[in-house]
Amino acid sequence: MFFKPVALLLALGCAATAQARTLTFAPLPMEQPEIVVKQVRPMLSYLEKHITADFRIEYSSDYADILKKFQAGKVDLAYLGPLPYAALREKYPQAVPVVHFVEKSGKSSYTCAIVVAGVKIPLSGLKGKKIALTQPLSTCGYLSTDGLLRQAGVTLEQNRYRYLDKHDEVALAVARGEFDAGGLKTAIGRKYAHMGLSIVAETPALPGFALIANSRTLDAATIEALRKALTALKPLDDKDDAALTQNWGENIKRGAVPASDADYDAVRKLRARADIPEEGNF
Repeated sequence: MFFKPVALLLALGCAATAQARTLTFAPLPMEQPEIVVKQVRPMLSYLEKHITADFRIEYSSDYADILKKFQAGKVDLAYLGPLPYAALREKYPQAVPVVHFVEKSGKSSYTCAIVVAGVKIPLSGLKGKKIALTQPLSTCGYLSTDGLLRQAGVTLEQNRYRYLDKHDEVALAVARGEFDAGGLKTAIGRKYAHMGLSIVAETPALPGFALIANSRTLDAATIEALRKALTALKPLDDKDDAALTQNWGENIKRGAVPASDADYDAVRKLRARADIPEEGNF
């Protein structure tokens, strides 16, 4: 009789362990795989302590592949920019924004930019040039670059452009002189200022990169637990929280704010005006 409580506790412990499952997290391939994994793993370890689950990182080099896996139920959580999310939500309403991550500016928004190597030139001078882009579904790729050029009476179609996939590859290609200009996230462009990159144009604020949950594979309670765990951290104001997130990636270490689908209305309007080609034109 004295062993029954112990046996019961062991049984309950085994049941709790059995309930734990592995969730799949898909990051955007903005930089090289080893860098991306190093950036997101500490955050996932933190989240594992707040929900009954472990995380597995599913790295894909193509934005479209991430969205396909998400729709197929093979991805539970993804880190997405505004254009990939808007494209996903259009086909898959089960995609639910959880939080927007706070940028270095202290805001939950960011900007895209056009960069050149060396001396700044007017946007109107970018005609008949070679322009490096990220990916078709990248917000800072064709969508933002063409939008910025149009403000100066120029279009991407009046130039030669090619998709290079990652933001850092765009920055390096421009810095090496392989392209005359490039479209990428402003923060990443600034990281390469020491290599002579200059920002010649910048978009208005766009909704910050977000954690997107798959409500087909995750229940509402789990999604809310993830939201509370991330918004509870205030690294910009609390030194303990800052210490906790110091090893998180540059784009996710400053805290987060709740996100909603309505945050993306402006991006949808931009997207409606842009016919984004799947391939470059040279």
